[in-house]
Amino acid sequence: MPIESGRYCEHCTDADGNLQDFDTRFAAMVGWQQRRHPNESQSVIEEQTRAYMATMPAWRGHPRLG
Repeated sequence: MPIESGRYCEHCTDADGNLQDFDTRFAAMVGWQQRRHPNESQSVIEEQTRAYMATMPAWRGHPRLG
């Protein structure tokens, strides 16, 4: 996803352009995955979300993703 301006993409920031806290962003991404894959288990969705977030510049290296 392209970042048009600023340091982070629009989905990972709050209204002021600051990076959301990890729990907020993780919960939002898990919810999105649950809507896309309603039959998938919570644990699988959370695992997939952590794996995806670990590839994102804003979250790469975060201690909860290691």
